[in-house]
Amino acid sequence: MPPKPEPRLLTVAAAQLGPNQKATPRAEILDRMLKLVDEAAAAGVKLIAFPELALTTFFPTQLMSNPDEIASYFEPASPADPYGVLSTPHAKPLVDKANSLGIDFYLGYAERWTADGKTTDYNATLYYSSSAKKAIAKYRKVHLPGTKEPIDGPEVFQQLEKRYFTPGNLGFEAFRAPGLVEGALKAEDVSEEKLTAIDGKGDPILGMLICNDRRWPEAWRPYGLQGVELVIEGYNTTAWAPQHSGTPEEQQALAEFHHKLSCQAGSYQNACWSLHVAKCGVEDGIGMIAGSMIVDPNGRVVAESKTMGDELVVATIDLAMCRSQKERVFNFERHRRVENYGIILAQVGAKEIPLLSRA
Repeated sequence: MPPKPEPRLLTVAAAQLGPNQKATPRAEILDRMLKLVDEAAAAGVKLIAFPELALTTFFPTQLMSNPDEIASYFEPASPADPYGVLSTPHAKPLVDKANSLGIDFYLGYAERWTADGKTTDYNATLYYSSSAKKAIAKYRKVHLPGTKEPIDGPEVFQQLEKRYFTPGNLGFEAFRAPGLVEGALKAEDVSEEKLTAIDGKGDPILGMLICNDRRWPEAWRPYGLQGVELVIEGYNTTAWAPQHSGTPEEQQALAEFHHKLSCQAGSYQNACWSLHVAKCGVEDGIGMIAGSMIVDPNGRVVAESKTMGDELVVATIDLAMCRSQKERVFNFERHRRVENYGIILAQVGAKEIPLLSRA
């Protein structure tokens, strides 16, 4: 029996937010976020995650045509300043507090990217490292739900992310975050002949998703193939919509079930921890689920929110737990059979196979 790996402990937190109404001042939202960071520091947290579009209301539920109104929800970015949001009044106080307390953060926001005279809007998130004193990774939401054009009807919930955002173009690139785990191996510590014995001993390997991405196995597996140990995901998930069947209570129960199902399956099937954080409650008349949680590599929920408002969900996780599943059931090198997976990349939409003959 192989020796049990040394523990690699990390205290993390999901900073669940209650609703941000359209009329809520940005400063008020930020103050609530800063309060959660203070609570996290008191609990010994080293990594805190905020929801999708944490700095604003979930504006894709609104049909807007005024360019200035739309622009007010977006944060500037460019090749010269790829993390421009961090120097704005909307996030600079968060950076300052994170630096002073030694806490990393994941932050979901709307990004307006300007390059070569062209502007593109994304539903984005970034990872800020207090150890590096800078943002070290960005992710743009790939799987945008809903429609581009509004659905007709007087009582219809609109989900217009395809109207306001372009699908992400950064792929699913994992990254290592420094300063989170004591004694992490560095490249300089390892000789060429020992490169095969370093798995699970370096700085934590992280990946990022946003909301609907969590439902897609295609979003998780690229991270799993990079040895991911913790996937972080912020979301704003509708509790119910009048155009769909079922009572509001039935729809919300199903939404919560699907949320948990996808998060627990993603963690289990890729042998990693995952951290999921909601913006929830009734926001601009639209109900959104809570269910912020932390899931272990066996797919078990180890911590979960208890309210529909601002709440810190904390757990101390052991990244060494990932090794068991990565070396057994989900040992990809031993068990994957890529020669049989061609249809996954060759085909987009579902196409029913031919009908049977009566003969």
